[in-house]
Amino acid sequence: MVVQDEPLRTTQGGTAAKKLAAELDLHTAGDLLRHYPRRYATRGELTDLASLAEGEQVTVVAEVLSATRRDLRGGRGPRSLLEAVITDGTGRLTLAFFHNTGYHLRELRPGRRGMFAGKVSTYRGKKQLAHPVYEMLPDDDSGEGRAQEFAERPIPIYPATKGVSSMDITRCVAALLGPRGGAPEIDDPMPAEVRERQRLVGLGTALEKIHRPDDMAEIGPARKRLKWDEAFVLQLALAQRRRAAEEVPARPRPRRSGGLLDAFDARLPFELTEGQLEVGESIAAGLGSGHPMHRLLQGDVGAGKTLVALRAMLQVVDAGGQAVLLAPTEVLAQQHHRSITRMLGPLAEAGRLGGAEEATRVALLTGSQGAAARREALLEAASGQAGIVVGTHALLQEHVSFADLGLVVVDEQHRFGVEQRDALREKAAEGRPHVLVMTATPIPRTVAMTVYGDLDVVSLTQLPSGRAPISTHVVPAREKPHYLARAWERIREEVAQGRQAYVVCPRIGGEGGAAEEEPDRADAPAEGAEAQADRRPPLAVLDVAAELAEGPLSGLKVEALHGRLAPDDKEAVMGRFAAGETQVLVATTVIEVGVDVPNASVMAILDADRFGVSQLHQLRGRVGRGSLPGLCLLVTDAEPDTPARERLAAVAATTDGFELSRVDLEQRREGDVLGGAQSGRRSSLRLLTLLRDEELIRRAREEAGALIDADPELKEHPGLAAALEEMLTEDRAEYLEKA
Repeated sequence: MVVQDEPLRTTQGGTAAKKLAAELDLHTAGDLLRHYPRRYATRGELTDLASLAEGEQVTVVAEVLSATRRDLRGGRGPRSLLEAVITDGTGRLTLAFFHNTGYHLRELRPGRRGMFAGKVSTYRGKKQLAHPVYEMLPDDDSGEGRAQEFAERPIPIYPATKGVSSMDITRCVAALLGPRGGAPEIDDPMPAEVRERQRLVGLGTALEKIHRPDDMAEIGPARKRLKWDEAFVLQLALAQRRRAAEEVPARPRPRRSGGLLDAFDARLPFELTEGQLEVGESIAAGLGSGHPMHRLLQGDVGAGKTLVALRAMLQVVDAGGQAVLLAPTEVLAQQHHRSITRMLGPLAEAGRLGGAEEATRVALLTGSQGAAARREALLEAASGQAGIVVGTHALLQEHVSFADLGLVVVDEQHRFGVEQRDALREKAAEGRPHVLVMTATPIPRTVAMTVYGDLDVVSLTQLPSGRAPISTHVVPAREKPHYLARAWERIREEVAQGRQAYVVCPRIGGEGGAAEEEPDRADAPAEGAEAQADRRPPLAVLDVAAELAEGPLSGLKVEALHGRLAPDDKEAVMGRFAAGETQVLVATTVIEVGVDVPNASVMAILDADRFGVSQLHQLRGRVGRGSLPGLCLLVTDAEPDTPARERLAAVAATTDGFELSRVDLEQRREGDVLGGAQSGRRSSLRLLTLLRDEELIRRAREEAGALIDADPELKEHPGLAAALEEMLTEDRAEYLEKA
């Protein structure tokens, strides 16, 4: 019987176990069994040798054309070289051996086929594998039936390393599973009734057929079962968490008629969209619950998320509580404070001359405020005088307190870590506050958690009337310099019509060295080391602003905005741009969200390939905010037919943030939904993928929820409890608790 937590050294021997641990981080029988093949070859499949790239670790199935041995002179004594040429029918590859050449000569007879694994190199203009690991396939004279069976049998190709080849892994798996032909004996923790309802094969059968299928048709059912296990155990964790959350108290904040919210709605100069009303009702119901609301409000750029969030905050203030709006940058926090204060008018002037009878205060708290302003904001928050407090990370500091924190609103939630959001929630005096997180383009983890069921989700898909369309174009500056010249001409044309423009750069520049603000690493694409080494430094605001003012945009009023400016200077620059005094604003991503200048109609994003999909979409949303059509130019030096250009083409092809979140997910995968890693490379999910397995995940959620309702502690299902404990390491459990 295969015991999954048995150490590999007891089944593989010390040397093999050490290699598997060092090279692939595999330590137990279960680790090895869950190291699944990445693809399958067959004896009749001839790999395209002509497409192999130098430096690749490859496994190929090919036929030996020739094998010759010759003696080498010089050196430390007699040596020989064996060179064998293999083919796939269209390309050729040389195998080179300097040791045990007699053995290799006997094995590599012309006409035989085998699997060969190694690193591709080039010698005298020809591609070769030096000292490859190989395994010859049986000759046809071993019996026609057996040969035919072997020819059709899929050969697993595993993720491998230089020290452990795919064939090494195949041999280790075979030693673990035992004789071929039947399912190994393995405890199956999945309840029989669930397997029957979902038409799942047994665990032993699934592991046998994923590693040693007799034909390609057997792989699908095996993958389905193993994907199900990943989805089901994850959903058990989330179902337990949802059940526990239902037992955590939160003070209800029901809507009160005749209060601030009603007064605010009455003074709105426009009608709320159907989507805003529907989403608002859903959030209002969540706020009225005695358990913490944890909701994701996702909507495209310009859909009116801030307005929906403000109405929720006013409901909490009406119920005697306070609401906090956490923003990622000072520019955005100041923008939110201004816009909220403007929208509320007299309703934000409690206790002041001209303030409404039903009114509150809106406080602003940032890290670089003057001492007097900071003291006033802290006092208004602690006393409860400010029903709404807007701020940055400064809100998370220990000495910041609230009279009765009822709602935490997090804008652009992907810019904050779980620990930061949790620190703010802990400031509630009674129970836990309700939480509303907002995003315009969900990053992969958010999309993943949405489908996996950890967040209650409400979506704004309807844009307010009067919003102008935005057209987006890729400007390949290196290959077509005249396109870049035309981009500057377009900006001059827009300014000539009384409009304004943004130019965005990845960093600040100047003597300070690397900028505080560069493309958000959680969203930015991963680049290989070689690609990074060949790239010039990213363009900088201070350099570009000077070059534009003296060159293609000479004669226009050009100003720079970035994170190293003093707060008063930032406000002054933004104020001049909002008033129309500045015609072109050269900025970092401080303008990514919240900046609202309806007269700005065009944006050029330089080094656009250095930004992720979400940031590009957010930046683009700064134009087209009024009745003027928007134009976004994605300027890049990236080569054609590269992932970077494909990413930019995808952004140019649609302004639908929901569609772009799927593009982002396809490129970067979900990340580890149970941990801190944003990158898909360290996912705890080996086979399950969001985009292809949504229906399976939905069914797993239903089954897991029913099981947890019947057996909350999994006392009647010890195998599932053990699988859950294995998935929920200490750090992952803590992450889920805070998330």
